[in-house]
Amino acid sequence: MTTAVVTGLGITAPNGLGTEDYWKATLAGESGLGPVTRFDAAQYPSTVAGEVPGFVAEEHIPSRLMPQTDHMTRLALAAADWALTDAGLDVGEFPEYGIGVVTSASGGAVEFGQRELQNLWSKGKEYVSAYQSFAWFYAVNTGQISIRHKLRGPSGVLLTEQAGGIDAIGHARRHIRKGFSAVVAGGVDAALCPWGWVPQIASGLMSTVGDPARAFLPFSADAAGYVPGEGGAILVVEDAGSAGARDAGNVYGEVAGYAATLDPAPGTGRPPGLRRAAENALADAGITAADVDVVFADASGVPELDRAEAQALTELFGPGGVPVTAPKTMTGRLLAGGAALDAATALLALRDGVVPPTVNVAGPAPEHTIDLVTEAREADLRTALVLARGHGGFNAALVLRRAG
Repeated sequence: MTTAVVTGLGITAPNGLGTEDYWKATLAGESGLGPVTRFDAAQYPSTVAGEVPGFVAEEHIPSRLMPQTDHMTRLALAAADWALTDAGLDVGEFPEYGIGVVTSASGGAVEFGQRELQNLWSKGKEYVSAYQSFAWFYAVNTGQISIRHKLRGPSGVLLTEQAGGIDAIGHARRHIRKGFSAVVAGGVDAALCPWGWVPQIASGLMSTVGDPARAFLPFSADAAGYVPGEGGAILVVEDAGSAGARDAGNVYGEVAGYAATLDPAPGTGRPPGLRRAAENALADAGITAADVDVVFADASGVPELDRAEAQALTELFGPGGVPVTAPKTMTGRLLAGGAALDAATALLALRDGVVPPTVNVAGPAPEHTIDLVTEAREADLRTALVLARGHGGFNAALVLRRAG
């Protein structure tokens, strides 16, 4: 069966703009969490977020696109540019319909939508941008990336919230196996505005701790919910034969296994679907739990969800059976961008032979019998398992294998 490999990465994250800046900060344990500055959050119970630093859109986005794009889409366009450049991919050398785009989304470009609705309510319909017709849309990142780079292959968008980045990569591999040369895939999100903030508060899952160093502590006895962030990662997923034929400079690793499940309805007594997703992804990759060298956990920071994930990991690998890490403690949960960023981070970990740390957490709560990595740890890494859960019961698992 056709092998899908990752040949390009583009990252926009709260602790680093660009892949190598992000990776350097992550290995050093540098957090990007802090008080919200993109809007006045003082009136809300949650006031901490992960904001992408130093991003000046005009330096990355053509002026003609500025009026028709949201902050989210500008970050996605920049990440896609970097990923294609990193892959050394000359789109003109591929068949017209040979490269597609698949991204993940949660609520779309909510900041753009909020601004235009405010104009409608306060000023009237004459003050609403014509671009509101599509700029808010959950498929807008896919569309804008496709248009800008003339990528006319199979394209789409996955709406499974935090699990979406893995689902997009899995969908990209499906296209590769159908004979397409490459797919630009992943997720970038940005919902740091009142319209994106209030629904998350209403979920009851967000942390209300005001200290950025104590607000997001997955698997800790002091876990009190998650902190949201913005950003994510775009990856170039390519047919291994195509990558070899053009002598691609970077082959970060293979997309070896993928699976997705949906949690059963509450009250049925059936267990959550995360463990089943992990088992199915391992089976898809043709490996067993013993072959996994590191797990990038979903790490929600919500005590009951942490408990369910730790239990699933213990059942699958045994107590302390595999190093588990959650570098998202430095970025927050990025909604549709989170799992794609974890996948990119896992590929960098495989490349450099180091497990990035879970910061601010001294160790797991006694009830969680997992080997939680709290300081960067060198290791011989060949295979990584990335887990993600999206609000609404979505579960996704991705197996990545080191190149070579």
